[in-house]
Amino acid sequence: MGKKKAMLLPSTQRVLDEFGDRLKLARLRRNLSVELVAQRAGISRATLWAAEKGSPSVALGIYAQVLFVLGLEKDLLKVAADDELGRKLQDASLPVRSRAPKKKVPREE
Repeated sequence: MGKKKAMLLPSTQRVLDEFGDRLKLARLRRNLSVELVAQRAGISRATLWAAEKGSPSVALGIYAQVLFVLGLEKDLLKVAADDELGRKLQDASLPVRSRAPKKKVPREE
């Protein structure tokens, strides 16, 4: 039995393609060879090539390791950092009170 191939929407595949292109450009800007980056990341050259092509079969951990080798691992923290839609949905479902709750006054003894 073969591996299952990830089925992606074309727009999602375009995002992965662009991500792979950006990885490759970052590597080239640093004048690093495929062999050197693959060796430092602990992966094969073929896996690095697949990542640079935006293959959906490449594990996120591999992408993270390549980013680390390039000195860009903190860029992963930017993913979904500003979830505007999520905040709007959360705000829309918050209950609206008509008035503030009564404050409890501490009893004197």
